[in-house]
Amino acid sequence: MIQNFWKYILIIFLFSANLKSTDYEITILATNIANFGGIGEWSFSALLESEQESILFDTGFDENTVLHNANLLQKDLSRVEKVILSHFHGDHTGGLIKLRQTYMNSNPKAFSNVYVAEGFFDQRFDENGELRGFIGGFNKVSDFKKQAEDVGIKFIIINDSYEIAPNLILSGPVERIFEKVVVSPGFYLKENGVLIEDLLRDDQSLGIKTDKGWYMMSGCGHAGMMNTAHKFHQIENRDIYGAIGGFHLYRSSDEVINNTARSLKEFGLKQLVGGHCTGIHAARTIADIASITKDNLSHGAIGTVITKDLQIIRSSVE
Repeated sequence: MIQNFWKYILIIFLFSANLKSTDYEITILATNIANFGGIGEWSFSALLESEQESILFDTGFDENTVLHNANLLQKDLSRVEKVILSHFHGDHTGGLIKLRQTYMNSNPKAFSNVYVAEGFFDQRFDENGELRGFIGGFNKVSDFKKQAEDVGIKFIIINDSYEIAPNLILSGPVERIFEKVVVSPGFYLKENGVLIEDLLRDDQSLGIKTDKGWYMMSGCGHAGMMNTAHKFHQIENRDIYGAIGGFHLYRSSDEVINNTARSLKEFGLKQLVGGHCTGIHAARTIADIASITKDNLSHGAIGTVITKDLQIIRSSVE
């Protein structure tokens, strides 16, 4: 009997040791802060790795940034066949074509399926009506699209939430309910020949289902952090446990940041890795109001990792 008791205890221990919150480990490959040897820039990119596949969220600004940082961190990008682009801006789309060209020979499917939200390919203009695409380093959107397709990239345009892989849900376009969009200054659309403000309707985020709730990933969060949290909560009624990426609060007023923080606390936020355009003051304020512990707050740097059990491993600079 005693032998059987300890046998069962051992089985339970081994089972518990293998428990994890998610199948995906997340590594930041592009953001503003660099570790030793890394390239930091005004951009974002993160690699999601499971035993089954690797998926890249955004591709950085300079075409070589993600390549360099992935090599530094010894990440095998040839496994990446699916790419999520959060929105059209060049600091999130700049590396796409170079990444496809780099790995297409070793893996014909590498970087071949790219998921974008409706409105991604709308042509943008400046205040004078001149082309200002800024998409992957191109001003003319059709030029970017043609060059990408010429090297074998297929764009999948979504207009609603979409399951890209098990427990990975793209928000698609996010309805603006709680807050006005964080617009991109100087970008306009043309409607019946008239310039109108670009509201970045193509902004989308990724929701990772974990056993603790949603883990929300955004490139810039132009749709608004509260709106995006609400969208995932509507897709499935779970807490928003964590958030990682850029959330465009670095120029926001304290009133906006405080309102955002209070809302996120109600959504259940317990962990924040606020890189790129989030702003250190904004991230710190959200953490204070939402009672996020020191171990669960990071400003994100090249090489910052979120483990499968949702622990933050800080890179050398953090």
